[in-house]
Amino acid sequence: MFEAIILGIIQGLTEFIPISSSAHIRLAGEIFPNAIDPGAMFTAITQIGTELAVLIYFRKDIVRIISAWLSSLTNRNARNQDSRMGWLIIIGSLPIVVIGYLAQDFITNELRSLWIIATMMVVFGLILGAADRFAPRTKELSQLTVKHGILYGLAQSLALIPGVSRSGATIAMGRALGYSREAALRYSFLLALPAVFGSGLYQLKSALSEDQVAVYSLGETFVATAIAFVVGYLVISWLLKFVTTKSFAPFIIYRVILGTTVLGLLAAGVVQP
Repeated sequence: MFEAIILGIIQGLTEFIPISSSAHIRLAGEIFPNAIDPGAMFTAITQIGTELAVLIYFRKDIVRIISAWLSSLTNRNARNQDSRMGWLIIIGSLPIVVIGYLAQDFITNELRSLWIIATMMVVFGLILGAADRFAPRTKELSQLTVKHGILYGLAQSLALIPGVSRSGATIAMGRALGYSREAALRYSFLLALPAVFGSGLYQLKSALSEDQVAVYSLGETFVATAIAFVVGYLVISWLLKFVTTKSFAPFIIYRVILGTTVLGLLAAGVVQP
């Protein structure tokens, strides 16, 4: 239970910051006495907690978007920016749904190697840094196009690789396309909802049938999920204020340092992949 509580805190702290929550959950498993990977199933279920935080924090925006989208299905005159955003979220979610379904066994097993995770921490940290530093930053969400929505979705699908970071990949794409930090972050939050809830509920269904989630029981996993919700809600509030005046540089530096350290430990044989 103590490990589950720590993992819940880690999930809440790292889900929205572009440093990869799945990588940190995986690395934390190496630090605990049993040194066992908590598993993709545990990670997916605890992400339900952080996405519930998104759902509540942006509840007014989400209700408005859903209402406008539903109205637009039967009334062409009801089509507006909110209904358009609903379609863009659906379109942007398609790549990760298709790829995640087709490659779920490969993602659950082969992609959990620490070699891959540490390498992705460094590589995508540098990509995010370059996009944040050199891309133009004038566009807002009202200017989001279908083409950009698809590109966002393709970037989100890269987050199936632990270490990439879902928020990091989508924010990097948004910055590369010229969107402001806040706009890129907000769409990243909204775009994650269908994919993460879908994955988490699918894994939860499997866990209920097996009554076991990796090395943690369902009770321990639910505690971790609840903690992730509370911590994640606080992080959303802080991060939206942070990006209005600050860059992503601290997170990029952290990613590179952590990834390089893990690669060094792997090369030295101190930890096993």
